Amino acid sequence: MVGRESEQEGLSAFVAAPGGRALVLRGDAGVGKSALLDHVAELATAQQHRVIRAAGVEAESELPFAGLHQFLYPLLTYIDRLDDAHRGVFDVVFGRGGGTPPSVMTLGIAVLDLLALAASQKPLLLVLDDGQWLDTSSTQVCGFVGRRLTGSSVRLVVGLRSEVPSGFDTAALPELPVTTLSEKASEQLLDRHHPGLDPRIRRLVLDEAQGNPLALLELPPYVRGNRTGRTPEELFGYTGIPLPLRLQHVYGARIAALGDAVRAELLRGALDGVGAGTTTVLAGGTRYRMVEADEAAACGLLDIDPLSGDFVFRHPLVRSAVVQKATPNERRAAHAVLAQVHRDDLERRATHLAASTVDPDEEAAATLEAAADSAILRGGALAAVAWLTRAAELSESPEERSRRLGSAAYIAGHSGRLDQARRLVRSGTGSGITDSPASAVTSGYVALFEDGDVRSSQRQVFAAIESMRDSGVREPHEVLTRLVDLLLAINQYASDEAAWERTHELLGPLGDLVPSHSRIYQDAWGDVVRRGAGVRERVERAFADLRDLEPWDITRLGVAAYHVDTLSHYRPHLQRTVDREVETGAVADAMTMLHLIMLDQIGVGEWAEAEHTGQRCLELTTAHGHALFVLHTQAYLGLLAALRGEVERARGLQAAVEAWARPRGVGFLTQITDAIGTTAALAEGDYEAAYLHAIGITPPGTFQPYAHQAPRTLLDLVEAALHTGRTQQARAHALAAQNAGLPDISPRLALTTYGALAITTTDPTEADHMYHRAESHPAAPHFPYELARIRLAHGIRQRHTQGPKAARRFLIQAMESFERLGAPTWTERARAELKASGLTTHTTSAQLAELTWQERRIADLAASGLTNKEIGERMHLSPRTVSSHLYRVFPKLGITSRAALRDALGKIPGDQNV
Repeated sequence: MVGRESEQEGLSAFVAAPGGRALVLRGDAGVGKSALLDHVAELATAQQHRVIRAAGVEAESELPFAGLHQFLYPLLTYIDRLDDAHRGVFDVVFGRGGGTPPSVMTLGIAVLDLLALAASQKPLLLVLDDGQWLDTSSTQVCGFVGRRLTGSSVRLVVGLRSEVPSGFDTAALPELPVTTLSEKASEQLLDRHHPGLDPRIRRLVLDEAQGNPLALLELPPYVRGNRTGRTPEELFGYTGIPLPLRLQHVYGARIAALGDAVRAELLRGALDGVGAGTTTVLAGGTRYRMVEADEAAACGLLDIDPLSGDFVFRHPLVRSAVVQKATPNERRAAHAVLAQVHRDDLERRATHLAASTVDPDEEAAATLEAAADSAILRGGALAAVAWLTRAAELSESPEERSRRLGSAAYIAGHSGRLDQARRLVRSGTGSGITDSPASAVTSGYVALFEDGDVRSSQRQVFAAIESMRDSGVREPHEVLTRLVDLLLAINQYASDEAAWERTHELLGPLGDLVPSHSRIYQDAWGDVVRRGAGVRERVERAFADLRDLEPWDITRLGVAAYHVDTLSHYRPHLQRTVDREVETGAVADAMTMLHLIMLDQIGVGEWAEAEHTGQRCLELTTAHGHALFVLHTQAYLGLLAALRGEVERARGLQAAVEAWARPRGVGFLTQITDAIGTTAALAEGDYEAAYLHAIGITPPGTFQPYAHQAPRTLLDLVEAALHTGRTQQARAHALAAQNAGLPDISPRLALTTYGALAITTTDPTEADHMYHRAESHPAAPHFPYELARIRLAHGIRQRHTQGPKAARRFLIQAMESFERLGAPTWTERARAELKASGLTTHTTSAQLAELTWQERRIADLAASGLTNKEIGERMHLSPRTVSSHLYRVFPKLGITSRAALRDALGKIPGDQNV
């Protein structure tokens, strides 16, 4: 610890300070981080802490949760004392049980509870060396935990190499830089360990080491053991080569002098990740134990672990040098041995099999495929792609090679890596994959999500399904299922009646070859009005057993839940999955999950949170080049802006989505643009424009087949029709909803159907009954925007039929709901109605000052008695635009008619009419 006084002082304070905390030691390779970690461990032990050590290993950086296992394995006895929910989380991570892979937050909270329990008897110090090699999943959890240790008796200290990027770089943990030694300290360290050096060699070592402690310790023996006949100056003549690589060369010289058996033993230890300074324990056992390696220890390559007595590498650079010095055949032989050592650990066995096998081997390929399936369920889609690709290379038959490459491409596509998916398909040239149904899955997926090409992707997938049908497929088939699900997704985006009808004709005769989940998608995604009966219950049953659901299953069932308006029940599943998939797994599915979370936030009235989710999704889709998802996200952001009264922004997004989607035939998005137009017009009070947009989605009195927005805009069309004098069309549409059985399909459709019937009937008894059914519906509070609109209409009707007092309760409820939602124009409309009912509201001169110059000018002209046409001629505006401006002005002034304009304008302090 020469020259480390300031670091020692900082570490002493770290251990002695009350409460939990985390600290990162960052420095170059060989600078002394491991020695400082040993020091902090000794300090903690002296103060009666329990110390658990772990080390990141490059060979395991792709294994999900491999690093976290090292910390958690010694605490397994405490896991059994946790509640059922947290035990279930750890069962998934350790592979001891099924269930949905936890998100970073869910697992992080469980780990925090476990550490708190373990530290309740004795303070706990977690020491992580070489954190830059920790797998992504473990890094995220450690970062999450490290930021939340305050108030506990747990400390975490992490050693990182400066020159290697790491997930800890963005973890926002406090850091203690570990720099090179000063000239004086370097001389002290060198003289202490290598006294009596020739002055010329001493100077060369100091100049070469540049204050790096490991170099100061290792270079002198390298010079003394030189048998090449070169001078010390020649030995150090590595101009331009980084010091870590030079040190690897130093270690390589020692390795080359060892016997074959010892080198083979070191290679097996290096490839299995034997730690630097500690023997680490795996969830399924221990790492490879090197034996009969005294020769390597004698020449300074290995140390002895004081606790276990096992050989461990003196430094990670030794591990790297051992691997670098080995020939390809030697490495393959070592991996073969390790595959047998870890025969009971599927993923580790697969990793070593993949590296040990050269010729096609179906057993190895099957093991790799099984490991890929395991990784997907634990949140490791990227590792799964690598294993499936290698499994394809080792497949003995062209059919299996094609199938596995297709699976790798499929998962790569779901992971947001469309380029990689394309490359995998192209790599199958000569094996039949480029002409196979499996290739159609990937090429169709890429065509759809990269550029919204629904037409060509639809043709490809139709042809592939028909080809499999004609080839005589008689059993459920993975590729057929993927093709069916992709076709249903394409059809959803196209929203084309002819394509959907052809799909039903194609899939009907396939019977049980189409899985039950796919049948749910077929009924929910297409035409929920005609095929949605019973879908809600089928979705609930499918979600009941999450154990075997892959990320794309959860996503697709979530989409089905959206179409029947039960998404809130399943949002926790999506939120638990989405963070994990964004970083380490199925990114494309995470994009759809974010869409669904945003839609549910809109539905339940969490509009500010929905904006945040939408912006996050927009950043993610843009970064991954998913053009369809970019525009899809913009469409939802536009709809949200319209709801919030941000009309200009809403129409800008509407125009952008419309211009992209309509030429491509992406009817799903063009329907949303019509919904944006309808919602924005309603917010402005421009009911004529709202009606024209609404009938662009569906004609009144019916629900356009395969138009998903048709039932969703039920209340919009009815209200717009009533306010434009189209009472017959409004009533016909409300009755059509009732006759179509919409209340039985979803709770939201029940609410809006009863509201539409109440608003459009002329029978007071029926109106009261339907208003009561709507407002007392158990799900009504879950849809606050629709409920507030129905209450506003109810209050207006009560004011006209029962008098002002009868109206106030409904109007106050509506106004308060609109205020909470952040819908200012609707709030002002409800406030104006309240004022008309005789109740004093908070309308003040502050609201009057909100008028724009143009709104004020139009209001003044209208107050003077001019018609809309006359105002338009004076201001060079259309009568319709004048009408829109007045509909915005009235709520701001707290009035409902032109007759009240003059009095309202006269309340502005210091007012001088223009």
